[in-house]
Amino acid sequence: MQAVTDLAPKASIWFERHGSYLLGDQESRLLEAIDQVGSIKEAAKTAGISYRTAWARLQEMERALGHPVVKSRAGGPGGGATTLTDETRRLLRFYREVSARSVADVEREFQTALQLDR
Repeated sequence: MQAVTDLAPKASIWFERHGSYLLGDQESRLLEAIDQVGSIKEAAKTAGISYRTAWARLQEMERALGHPVVKSRAGGPGGGATTLTDETRRLLRFYREVSARSVADVEREFQTALQLDR
């Protein structure tokens, strides 16, 4: 094989439920941002997606999972807030773990293949 030293492996992981897309990098960034800023609108900006897309993805996830993904508290003197449900936090943590392990596996296999090719 010609010089492959400038190649880098990339992998993309996503979860499906009943054959339908559920959660990937974009949704992960959105959920993490909601958890940090407490607002879907601000989280959408942070994740680099439109508010409309953020709402659509949250609704699609809720339909696929059969339960709420976020919980919101209406505004008032203390202001409103949106947080992740406990189930969503567990799902997000599991997604991060699986994604990190998968990327590490791909990188390790790539390095092994480079060594065998020499």
